[in-house]
Amino acid sequence: MDELPTFAVAELEAEPLLDLPAFTRDDAVDLGLLAVAVVRERGANLAVRVELGGETVFLAKTGTTDAGNEPWLEGKARVVHRFGEPSLLVRRRHEAAGTPFAERDDVDHDLFKAHGGSVPLRVAGAVVGTLTTSGEPDVVDHAVAAETIRRFLTARAS
Repeated sequence: MDELPTFAVAELEAEPLLDLPAFTRDDAVDLGLLAVAVVRERGANLAVRVELGGETVFLAKTGTTDAGNEPWLEGKARVVHRFGEPSLLVRRRHEAAGTPFAERDDVDHDLFKAHGGSVPLRVAGAVVGTLTTSGEPDVVDHAVAAETIRRFLTARAS
């Protein structure tokens, strides 16, 4: 088995962010399709969800993912919307501060899942949606989401 990626707070903060002047439903579908391509390329077993404006615009379940992944997709996305940052970065910041997210008493941990795999989609700085993956160890989920964002931005720039 390949070694799992590790992500320190500084590494996560340095990752490219999707922040565009506009982001449409068609863009969301394109992002979802790109995520599925990354999932397949890596041989991962992931569900992929892109939500925009509170609505699921793209949902794909690959491999053995199923309805059981949906609470994870939604819970990770809720963390992004509440904190405005990737779900793994929220978890790592809590760990670095010595206060694990799971010990917070001001969030419903059945609804908010600070595990890697969800990244914000921004328009002019405001979070308008999320790209979320679920099904592998959360650092793998995050790596796929982050790579998808990198590729999407690269394609946009060319």
